[in-house]
Amino acid sequence: MANTKILVTGGAGFIGGNFVQYMVNKYPSVEVYNLDLLTYAGDLTKHREIENKGNYHFIKADITDRETIIPLFEKELFDYVVHFAAESHVDRSITDPEVFVRTNVLGTQVLLDASKKIGLKKFVHVSTDEVYGELDFDPTTFFTETTPLQPNSPYSASKASSDMIVRAYHKTFGLPINITRCSNNYGPFHFPEKLIPLTISRVLNEEKVPVYGDGGNIRDWLHVLDHCAAIDLVLHEGINGEVYNVGGHNERTNLEVVKTIIKTLGKSEELIEFVKDRLGHDKRYAIDPTKLEQLGWKPTYTFESGIAQTIDWYLDNKWWWEQIISGEYQKYFVKQYSL
Repeated sequence: MANTKILVTGGAGFIGGNFVQYMVNKYPSVEVYNLDLLTYAGDLTKHREIENKGNYHFIKADITDRETIIPLFEKELFDYVVHFAAESHVDRSITDPEVFVRTNVLGTQVLLDASKKIGLKKFVHVSTDEVYGELDFDPTTFFTETTPLQPNSPYSASKASSDMIVRAYHKTFGLPINITRCSNNYGPFHFPEKLIPLTISRVLNEEKVPVYGDGGNIRDWLHVLDHCAAIDLVLHEGINGEVYNVGGHNERTNLEVVKTIIKTLGKSEELIEFVKDRLGHDKRYAIDPTKLEQLGWKPTYTFESGIAQTIDWYLDNKWWWEQIISGEYQKYFVKQYSL
């Protein structure tokens, strides 16, 4: 892959940021371009250990800005695009759906137009299991790549829409693509509006931890580095036009996750505060990753090993989450939950 150029959109975010570091370190001969608008959840301090490496480049830009994106692609002639950039927080999509449609749908279309124009080798679109809707609590049922899309929130609807646009550009224009749909990620550099980093940061500060409803909603948890390895494999080995589900076989209720973190940190469960359930809260997500496993991928983290590593990372990197939580996120959180 010498002299190869890979554009990673959303590379200042959580999953995209971990993927940027993964690729820069694993492939020193590959030029990795991180394109990010640096919205509230975007942060470049996470890349301070790679920013001086010769194969890492940062571009600040809005993926919806056609006047910037098209000329950028024509100038750099990227070989591959791995598209993470998205508004991703369900709660925010309920209060402001329009920005999710703009970024997740129209932004994806702009990137596809630019990719088509330069004859891109492959466009990997990183999506979510939330596009499938919800499962009941039957532990024998799973999402597969052929499960119909039935999104239930403005966020998941915007992601399902972008999935369909990516598929259409493949079918209509012949653009080489893959779509990946992952379960809930966790790990280093996770913005503290999501369940696991929110719980860790609040427990460490002896603050109340909000849990929606009775905490019985179930998610399949995937360590972000296992996700990065999966996307790397799909980028290189994925069959053109195919969708691949990425799941960890680590199902836990939200309440189980919170209690595990509290116990690990030696704190009291009295920190748990049950709050009104959010609108359209899906009961359960669970991924069948058989198709990806047949391509050669297996997760390396169990939930137990992954959550322990994640908690240790937060303890060792308080400088990062303290600077994040003191900013825009804290204002939003207080406004939303009045805690």
